[in-house]
Amino acid sequence: MTVPDRFRGKRTVTVYGLTFALPMVVWQLVFFVFPLLFLVALTFWLVKNYRMVPGFDSVNWVKMYTRGYFWDAYGFTLLMALVSTAVTSLLAFPASYALAFHVSAAARRWAVFFLIIPFFTSYLVRAYSWQIFLGDEGIINGLLSFAGLGPFPMLNTPFGTVVGYLTLTLPLVVVLQLFSLAAVDRSLVEAAWNLGCGRMRTVFTVILPLAKIGLIIAATFCFILSFGDFVSPYYLGGSRPPTLSILIIDTTKAGQQWPRAAVVACTMIVTLFVVAFTAVTLAYRRRA
Repeated sequence: MTVPDRFRGKRTVTVYGLTFALPMVVWQLVFFVFPLLFLVALTFWLVKNYRMVPGFDSVNWVKMYTRGYFWDAYGFTLLMALVSTAVTSLLAFPASYALAFHVSAAARRWAVFFLIIPFFTSYLVRAYSWQIFLGDEGIINGLLSFAGLGPFPMLNTPFGTVVGYLTLTLPLVVVLQLFSLAAVDRSLVEAAWNLGCGRMRTVFTVILPLAKIGLIIAATFCFILSFGDFVSPYYLGGSRPPTLSILIIDTTKAGQQWPRAAVVACTMIVTLFVVAFTAVTLAYRRRA
């Protein structure tokens, strides 16, 4: 008695499957692969008399990678993205945990709805509005003055940049963590309680390992959005010191050096690929 191919785990390519997969393949090629290849090729072009000339020269890579300001911007961008990821994940977890385990399903649906609402408005407007709160004469310092405190410099500082990153990523991270925590098997949590585990021990030994994939993916999204953001470092951080996204703008303004800006962009893309693949590997790695 023979077993049909579909039960042997053998994968076959069919016209039916290709028909539905073709739009996604075309989209990836047109809007990701081709622009990425063009960006890489652009790094080898030259600028002569403020005009780009096609060529194949590694001078742009040498110029950027031998400049101290490039590595300063790279280190600062990486540090700010890591700080944003840690702060956002820590602030989001209590909220997502409470929504997953301590509220009704109806309240959870309303919470997700209100978390999604900020994405209906422009991120630029939301980040720019923080200038009213963070300024030396802003709302926060105005409230602190009643207690005899301040003013504290918050605008045009790294603190302002982190606040902007939180504006961008916190609702998304809460939603992603919530979906992961809501999928945790409640019977395992109850079993831990029956075996004498306290709430904190249950969280660290049962809930966190079971929700590990979602928590890591949420942190990865936070890092990616923070690492490549331009709005918060520019409007709330004052561009001092500059991040890589701001360095791209400054480079294009300096003699129309688009090829050198492309070097910065390629460096950012490679960094994000490494972080994303590392995070996915850690998320799906099984314990020995």
